[in-house]
Amino acid sequence: MKRVLLVLVAALLALVLFYVVLAESGEVVVLETRDTAGAVHETRLWVVDHAGAAWLRTGDAESPWLARLRADPEVAVTRGGERRAYRATAVEDATTREEINALVLTKYGWRESVLRSFGMGSSGTTPIRLDPR
Repeated sequence: MKRVLLVLVAALLALVLFYVVLAESGEVVVLETRDTAGAVHETRLWVVDHAGAAWLRTGDAESPWLARLRADPEVAVTRGGERRAYRATAVEDATTREEINALVLTKYGWRESVLRSFGMGSSGTTPIRLDPR
């Protein structure tokens, strides 16, 4: 029984490590959002460019960073070592969702495909447009 438990724990740790490495590969930006108390929270995310703006995306409509962003859309993003202020807007229309999902797949390729195979479906994503302040 101990051996089975150790194998399961090792497999789980390997999966978590694989996911972390996967999610951190390619271009990753740091999004800063604020909670209601004013505390800053950092979230590492993939980014794509479309129609003159940078775009982020969440696969979870209940994501804490998305909730903070909706409550206070004034955010900061560090990209390529440069920190800039933005106004973030969640865009809910299906056409934009499909365009951003396609751009993410093109830019992040196999990494995005792996995430999709683990259940992060592209239909439940929320694209976030970043407008410079």
